[in-house]
Amino acid sequence: MKTVIIKYNAGNIRSVLYALDRIGVEGVVTDNPEEIRAADRVIFPGVGEASTAMNYLKERKLDLLIKDLKQPTLGICLGMQLMCKHSEENDTPCLGIFDVEVKKFQSPVDNLLKIPQIGWNNITGLYSAIFEHVRENSYMYFVHSYYAALSADTVATTNYVINYSSALQKDNFYAVQFHPEKSADAGQQILENFLKIQ
Repeated sequence: MKTVIIKYNAGNIRSVLYALDRIGVEGVVTDNPEEIRAADRVIFPGVGEASTAMNYLKERKLDLLIKDLKQPTLGICLGMQLMCKHSEENDTPCLGIFDVEVKKFQSPVDNLLKIPQIGWNNITGLYSAIFEHVRENSYMYFVHSYYAALSADTVATTNYVINYSSALQKDNFYAVQFHPEKSADAGQQILENFLKIQ
């Protein structure tokens, strides 16, 4: 089975590679359209800024390619946000796979919750094949200032300032706001589940 990690102008690809290696899977990092289309599984990770990342994708026509993928595809963190229709981060039109707005956390008046959210938080309402054998209220590692609003495609929810989508799924597209590659055993289980999806 060939697992491709999409190479684009965003960080965090190395940690995904290491996580795959821990479960005995060799990931291939590429922005080559033919290689991506031929993959059995595609992972679209990222840490960075939305408009810069989208510009990189558009320049290489990877925006059109990603939307047209038929194999199981997993967006992680910025990858998830770019799979939505629009981000408030620099007013960025995104891929539109999910009909979801990405918004910036508004710091509450009491300022007890810092923006960005950095650290461990739990996921609830788990409803997807990627959560098989993952316990309700499992803790995952998050780093983000923007969030995907709740929608019909929400398959996991997290509360930080408000309730938001910590995971989305539509057809062959899966996406998580947290970093499964940094989320210990539960995160590893999610990656293993994704790789097993038919």
